[in-house]
Amino acid sequence: MLVDPQSLTSPSIKKTEVILSAQIEALYYGKFLALRDINLPIYKNMITALVGPSGCGKSSLLRCFNRLNELIAHTRLQGQILFHNINVYHSEIDPIALRARVGMVFQRPNPFFKSIVDNVAFSLLLHPPTPTDLNEQVEQALRRSYLWDEVKDRLQESALELSGGQQQRLCIARALAANPDVLLLDEPCSSLDPVATEQIERLLQDLKQQHTIVIVTHNMQQAARLSDMTAFFNLAMEEGSRTGELVEYNSTDTIFNHPQEKITRQYVQGQFG
Repeated sequence: MLVDPQSLTSPSIKKTEVILSAQIEALYYGKFLALRDINLPIYKNMITALVGPSGCGKSSLLRCFNRLNELIAHTRLQGQILFHNINVYHSEIDPIALRARVGMVFQRPNPFFKSIVDNVAFSLLLHPPTPTDLNEQVEQALRRSYLWDEVKDRLQESALELSGGQQQRLCIARALAANPDVLLLDEPCSSLDPVATEQIERLLQDLKQQHTIVIVTHNMQQAARLSDMTAFFNLAMEEGSRTGELVEYNSTDTIFNHPQEKITRQYVQGQFG
């Protein structure tokens, strides 16, 4: 589905800079068509939620934004992803450097088998700072992830000794240490309890002042209370199989209270999915 940014209903959103844009004709895994006809602008310093039933390509799209899909065999993208109006799939773009600027946090916390401090410092290996600067940047990342006060006296302990919610905030700190422009999160609260989920949501609301955030979530309440923009994806028949497509994209208030498509209304009201 093609989305004209000027058709979005919120006047404030129209004036916001597009920092990231998916312009995808098709995404294939081998012969399987995973996504088709995606035109999705991502607005700077906003939280954009990608919602829809399982298998409709939300996580696949997220991986396209920083070329993580290239790590999956036989993946083929037709189209482009623009980051600051530059196609990230250009041959001269270094995917490792790109992933520092477009960071990723996964569904389940994945701290390395290292100390807390080494987990955060790992993101700085691309351009290693001086030891003094390293300590300052690690502390800043932990503070910004609301984790410093909980771990400042145990920085050399294994990250695996942290709780699930702390581990996820550590993974966010690891991404933040590289000072990314965009932070991608793939269902970051799905394995967390309500208290840890609330901490993550409060953290993301704070982080959007300096970063652009794109989050995949199956939790409609989370999307409604957290995001500024919401993109609803669904499955459609294409080439004899079910393929992900973008049905509707607008301000979160519009998607949840005044959707243009009947199927969007049915999904956000919990009638399927």
